[in-house]
Amino acid sequence: MFAINRPRLDAIALIMLVALPFTGVLTMGEALAGFGDSNIVLIAALFVLGEGLVRTGVAQRMGDWLIARAGRSELRLMVLLMVVVAALGATMSSTAVTAIFIPVALRISQSTGIGPGRLMMPLSVAALISGMMTLVATAPNLIVNGELERNGLEGFGFFGFTPFGAPVLLLGVAYMSIARRWLPDAATPGSSSSRSSLSAWIDEYSLADREHRLRVAAQSPLAGGTLEAFDLSGWPGANVVAVERGRRRAREVMQPSARMRLQAGDVMLMDYAGANSDIRSICERFGLEAAPLRGIDFADRSQEIGLAEVIVAASSDLAGHTIAGEEFTARFNLTAIGLRRGVVAYGREFLHEPLAVGDTLLLIGPWRELDKLRSDGSPLVILSMAVERAEELPRPEKAVHALACLALVVGLMVSGLIPNVQAALIGCLLMGALRCIDFRGAYRAIDWKTIVLIVGMLPFSIALERTGGVELAASGLRALTVGAGPHVVLGTLFAITALLGMFISNTATAVLMAPVALATAREMGASPYPFAMIVALAASTAFMTPVSSPVNTLVVAPGHYTFGDFVRIGVPFSLIVLIVSVLLVPWLLPL
Repeated sequence: MFAINRPRLDAIALIMLVALPFTGVLTMGEALAGFGDSNIVLIAALFVLGEGLVRTGVAQRMGDWLIARAGRSELRLMVLLMVVVAALGATMSSTAVTAIFIPVALRISQSTGIGPGRLMMPLSVAALISGMMTLVATAPNLIVNGELERNGLEGFGFFGFTPFGAPVLLLGVAYMSIARRWLPDAATPGSSSSRSSLSAWIDEYSLADREHRLRVAAQSPLAGGTLEAFDLSGWPGANVVAVERGRRRAREVMQPSARMRLQAGDVMLMDYAGANSDIRSICERFGLEAAPLRGIDFADRSQEIGLAEVIVAASSDLAGHTIAGEEFTARFNLTAIGLRRGVVAYGREFLHEPLAVGDTLLLIGPWRELDKLRSDGSPLVILSMAVERAEELPRPEKAVHALACLALVVGLMVSGLIPNVQAALIGCLLMGALRCIDFRGAYRAIDWKTIVLIVGMLPFSIALERTGGVELAASGLRALTVGAGPHVVLGTLFAITALLGMFISNTATAVLMAPVALATAREMGASPYPFAMIVALAASTAFMTPVSSPVNTLVVAPGHYTFGDFVRIGVPFSLIVLIVSVLLVPWLLPL
């Protein structure tokens, strides 16, 4: 059923959970015991911690840093991308890391002209290698570790996998530096989506020249007063879109309101299509200084400021009125910066153009205010929001708190003062208390399909042990490698695990192969640790096909890959990882 993918994986696991008690090998209570396994709770908690990093923007800021550091060098971009993905994936789900960095890689592709196919596979390779970096990096590591503990043995430490993962990462970077020349190099195709981006609308409505940043000087009459005193009636069409406050590297972007008190040093982001002489007169009148843009525009404010196209509804009370006359901004907390009637886009004069049913307005303002237009009875109906809406972060101001929670969890896990699951749960509770994530977001973050898959398959491995199935498999492995040394046995175990991973999930593979590895070690009278480690490493060696792992599946479409691309690039690298693992594991974990 796993091999033919019918039914879905979690359904197969549930079938096993229900069917095994009928065999008499397990009781129903034993079949359900997986729900009480500490590793199951730990995996669920790690999903929540990873979501906290996403919602607070930690992962996205790492992507922005990557773009700023790498420039336009394809090799440097690829190397930095792989290192950052592997580092972040060491503490959160590799699937989640891949999903986070796909839009980052696509933005890099669009801005540099590098084909997305040259970046997507290095991304997936690094995400898979991240599973070899720490104990909590991927579910198979925790499953193998749990199997050791169930056999009365001490588990691996938090960084017990790092000595093996770090060399594989270096090899992966070197390998992909060479193999990338065989990856598709097609330019990023135009999006088929009907949704526009901020940058597209900025070009379409000629907004780029309308942006101005005005700093409140110490001697300005506005300093200490409310924004209401900033009377722009003499400059029709001038609107304050946002107010920046704080130090250069930690500026807060706030929604403007009439009662907002301005401070010296505040910077107002203004939309105005007037001449430069008009801006100078505004500065002279209110004691403002024109602040340099330094590449900052509406698109760079996509976390705080959104754009949406809306249509004037048939029942709207706005029909027949002008935007200027209706005090539009005060009513909706949004600013209209463009008007389109049919295919005709109006210029500066749109503010005094009577609105008609069916007119399309381009609005700018905070995302939360744009979302309010979705309510029933709104006089404006949203046609489309900028695609950046999907990237807007619910809690960007909590990034430091999320990092502190993650550091505490990792510190507790490394110290061994408390069980790993307890450390992870403490981190989840702290993230909730600090409002990095709410309960609804936490429950949505958990990949229940993975949880059910593991819970359903754990009793299967117990049943195999009780009925002698594990010993039979171990004997078969020994018969296959009779007379061979431990290195050959380890290599065969690695190969079988990796090949199984081509057809079933690496989580299910680890559940099946971990008991076989420990039984093989017992038969050989060898230490169980190298055999357990080889299974964990092989379970993450899912480079060979696009269906070997969800990580690979995610990058197929954006990278425009075929099945053959993965075979051509993944099989040689899997053989390299096999050889390195068979040499490293018995050296660092003596037999």
